[in-house]
Amino acid sequence: MSPQAKKYLQDLQVSWKLKLYFLKNLPSAWWWGFRVKSASAERTEVTIPFNWRTQNPFKSIYFAALAGAGELSTGVMANLARMSGGNVSMLVLEQRAEFLKKANATITFTCEDGAKVFETVSLAAATQQPQTLTMLGTGRNPQGEVVAKVYITWTFKLRS
Repeated sequence: MSPQAKKYLQDLQVSWKLKLYFLKNLPSAWWWGFRVKSASAERTEVTIPFNWRTQNPFKSIYFAALAGAGELSTGVMANLARMSGGNVSMLVLEQRAEFLKKANATITFTCEDGAKVFETVSLAAATQQPQTLTMLGTGRNPQGEVVAKVYITWTFKLRS
């Protein structure tokens, strides 16, 4: 893992640095109160609280907030792979979500696609051809029940 990627992982664990990053780059993540619970090259966990900022009129978490937390769970890992893979850019190509159960508590999104994303980024750098990968962020309530699945298709391309 590159020094830049190691620093990125460390910064994700410092609350004020994460809040500052969100405020500057992802203000909706800051507003909704996302937290990166854990992050590694293999797995990420992102939480979204159930509170007045995330709540819809139906007493559950707003679908867009859930989709954002799901995207972040994949994006942290994709960004980590990108930082370790050279001068590679990344962009969301497609998003799809399934909402399976009412989200009326803190939801934790996990992504375990680390090996796939590191391989995809390496392939993009080695072949100098854009590569795509669909990653899954799975949201669970405190009881462990799956409430949402967010599929994010990322594209990775070597910068010229």
